[in-house]
Amino acid sequence: MKRHLLSAADLSYDDAILVLDTAEELAQVSERTIKKLPTLRGRTVVNLFFEDSTRTRTSFELAAKRLSADVITFSAKGSSVSKGETLKDTALTLEAMGSDAVVVRHSWSGAPANLARWIRGSVVNAGDGTHEHPTQALLDAYTMRRRLGRLEGLRVTIVGDILHSRVARSNVLLLSTLGADVTLVAPPTLLPVGVGSWPAQVSYDLDAVLPKSDVVMMLRVQRERMGPTGEQAAAYFPSAREYSRRYGLDVRRVATLADEAIVMHPGPMVRGMEIAPEVADGVRSTIVEQVANGVSVRMAVLYLLLGGSDSAIGSPS
Repeated sequence: MKRHLLSAADLSYDDAILVLDTAEELAQVSERTIKKLPTLRGRTVVNLFFEDSTRTRTSFELAAKRLSADVITFSAKGSSVSKGETLKDTALTLEAMGSDAVVVRHSWSGAPANLARWIRGSVVNAGDGTHEHPTQALLDAYTMRRRLGRLEGLRVTIVGDILHSRVARSNVLLLSTLGADVTLVAPPTLLPVGVGSWPAQVSYDLDAVLPKSDVVMMLRVQRERMGPTGEQAAAYFPSAREYSRRYGLDVRRVATLADEAIVMHPGPMVRGMEIAPEVADGVRSTIVEQVANGVSVRMAVLYLLLGGSDSAIGSPS
């Protein structure tokens, strides 16, 4: 692997498979009485979160601690960042502290790439603007492989707010690298300019695509990115009710899926809008598994970036 993980495009086929295989190995740790390995003892991992994200931040924190790293978590609120400190000044502070890896989430697309220019340690992109979220794509691929036994040739349908979704971008890049066939389904107003150049097909008709899907990944409509208070959502779709009617996954639509097909969501969900509660909690849903798998995958990423050549699984510390 490269020194940083900034984009799903940074991962070759072999890199991606190595992460998934390592995560499979590290998942065994969760089944132990002592859920800890000495692999990264003496290393320092900094979680630098300029955007709120309970799920991702906690997942990275737990992953680093299970590998015995020292973990420092910075939240932008109440820190010197909120007092006007620049990203570069923050980076220089982290460098002075001797951080080995920085996990960063930022509202600016490209912020992790800039950070990587200013520090010697590894940088992991935990979500930057509407750009990318590579570890989410890795945990999604890991979940698909665990449930369905393969990635090559899987027909994956990603539905919803593609325009504002860093998860969609990273999934399209990673899944195409791993040999899956991706179809994006959304209203035209929620598709980005240039989507025709992505390694994916595009459809506006969810009902036509569902019966041919092995995986259906639902995305939240990100109203917070549709103007200062989300009040401009009407420019993207007529109403929540109309959006749900056209692009929501309800019990009737799930009934058209193949027997083995699964339903995914990166969270947080808006139950009743993009996904019905009965579907989110149903037997096809992998939503809770995705959260658990995120810890194993992020352990694998940190181990591969920082761990050296020792075995990922050793004796419990």
